[in-house]
Amino acid sequence: MSKSLKHLLFITLVSLPCVLFAQSNTPKNNTAEHIRTIQIHTSEKYSGIPILKLGEAFRISFDDINGDEADYYYRITHHNFDWTPSPLYKNEYLNGFDEIRILNYENSFNTLQLYSHYRLSIPNEDTKGFKVSGNYQIEVYDDDDEVVFSRKFIVYEPIATVKVYIKRSRNLKHIDSKQSVQFEIDSPNEIIRNPRQNIKTLVVQNNDISNSITNLVPQFTIANTLIYKYDQESSFGGGNEYLSFDSKDIRASTVSIRSIDLKELYHNYLYTNVVRSNRRYTYNPDINGSFVIRNLDAEDNNIEADYAWMHFLLECYESIGDGEIHLYGNFNNYTLDETTLLKYDKKSGLYYNKRLFKQGFYNYKYVLLKPDKTIDHGFISGDFDETENEYIVIPYYRAPNARYDRAIGKGKGSSTNITN
Repeated sequence: MSKSLKHLLFITLVSLPCVLFAQSNTPKNNTAEHIRTIQIHTSEKYSGIPILKLGEAFRISFDDINGDEADYYYRITHHNFDWTPSPLYKNEYLNGFDEIRILNYENSFNTLQLYSHYRLSIPNEDTKGFKVSGNYQIEVYDDDDEVVFSRKFIVYEPIATVKVYIKRSRNLKHIDSKQSVQFEIDSPNEIIRNPRQNIKTLVVQNNDISNSITNLVPQFTIANTLIYKYDQESSFGGGNEYLSFDSKDIRASTVSIRSIDLKELYHNYLYTNVVRSNRRYTYNPDINGSFVIRNLDAEDNNIEADYAWMHFLLECYESIGDGEIHLYGNFNNYTLDETTLLKYDKKSGLYYNKRLFKQGFYNYKYVLLKPDKTIDHGFISGDFDETENEYIVIPYYRAPNARYDRAIGKGKGSSTNITN
């Protein structure tokens, strides 16, 4: 084989993982229609993708609106940085067993919508915990071995210290609309060999892994500290504060719900939203796309919170071409599907959607899905450098001859402290 051909083959193999990661990074909607309100509870008050310290406990809960007390099981898999399956055997990353039936469930009480509420805690008697750090995925499946939903999560070791700084863009064209993430990784006790090759980083905005940056390499090193002072390469659209509604009392109007109707279930009609990209930024506290389940009259929100049809209206006179407008938020793991699609009503000139939600406080926004399947987060909401966003940086390290990518730290920064 010629040297030029070997060189071409090497470039192809090195480039391949990046391509795979770009394809697998966007969450796919593999959730069954009857599975609703999937939550992963950690020490964080609000979370999108869970990021756990090695040894930390967490809990998963979900509803089956068939309400038939079906049997569900779970399996856990370990993955590389690019979310391809790692070569580790199960006994190398899992302490205990999986593929166990979920035994903890209750039926809804005093609700119009019947459902069964399931809870799974890890560690438990069968699954004691995780032996190594890195990327994980949990799948929940039924008696027919059909996966009804899956969720990604990250387990990290607190080996490295990660300092995160949020800066305004140095490009004057984007100075009012983008936020750049700069950071430093310090690992005084871990000898990192060839960091440009062996260190990878995940930079996430508002715990939405589908909106992340993964291709950064350290620009230079000072002692044991890796420095990342990118501008455009590490920048995110600032977005806008999320819209919200609160259905804790589905029988009463609120500042976001204009009217109520009772049919087979309660129907809540929200006030019409408008395009905010052409308006000035206005601060409005949010929980960065997340949600909280609550019922004003319930003692146990898990089984006493009811379901209601939420009706959305959007006034948008901007041309979207062949694109689609969707609801977007952590309520369905930031995925786009038929339940989030807004349709256009020629008579009223408004876009509309109705979707089933469990009672609670929800953040949401509208995004444009382009014909090339990329998402324009700022088309409806706008992009502003003043927007409050939370950023998380996870460094991964694969030592020479190692078989998996270790997540070696976690850093957090907020744009409330943005500087020039």
